[in-house]
Amino acid sequence: MPTFSEEERVAIALSLKIALWAALASLPAGVAMGWLLARRNFFGKSLVDALVHLPLVLPPVVTGYVLLVSLGTQGPIGAWLLEHTGFRFAFRWTGAALACAIMGFPLMVRSIRLSIEAVDAHYEHAALTLGASPWRVFFTITLPLAWPGLVAGAVLAFAKALGEFGATITFVSNIPGETRTLSSAIYGLLQVPGGEAGIWRLAAVSVCISLGALMVSDWLVRRQRRHMEVR
Repeated sequence: MPTFSEEERVAIALSLKIALWAALASLPAGVAMGWLLARRNFFGKSLVDALVHLPLVLPPVVTGYVLLVSLGTQGPIGAWLLEHTGFRFAFRWTGAALACAIMGFPLMVRSIRLSIEAVDAHYEHAALTLGASPWRVFFTITLPLAWPGLVAGAVLAFAKALGEFGATITFVSNIPGETRTLSSAIYGLLQVPGGEAGIWRLAAVSVCISLGALMVSDWLVRRQRRHMEVR
């Protein structure tokens, strides 16, 4: 049974906290964007879709740098927030959660979009013709039928956030107890002679959590597919 140091335990707990906040905080926006791309045709839809998926193809360091120059204490948005609210993202765990949310957002939206597209639109149209409002249709028909994909998207975003490194270390650095996650802790141990044991311990934790998250996501997708086939 491996014995974790106090610093390693803190890094594991902080990673779980950041990943959970990143997934939950971005879920409402992910649901809205997934529904919009699945159910609406509008001018510029391809551009919106490309922008949503941009973090997947951009180097994570670029995403982190954009966050730093815009939301850092010297950036236009970050300086305004600090002056008027006293709140800042840079070099805080909340900034790490924001960076992780952005990096995981494309995976979440894609899962949610596919899940909503799998729902037969005839059910929604029938409810609308019977006088139900669009909001009621969404919450009583679309959401109950698509919820496995929504949860799967959140789980994928959680897994992505758990392994994020480039954007977070650029935006919030590698501060012990504040922004040092599993990935940045492993990176730090690479610079320390004799840190191999700690690297293996943290890597094993990361693999186990990520593998479990991916298995849950796959099970939810298959569950929805079977449910739709029965209907």
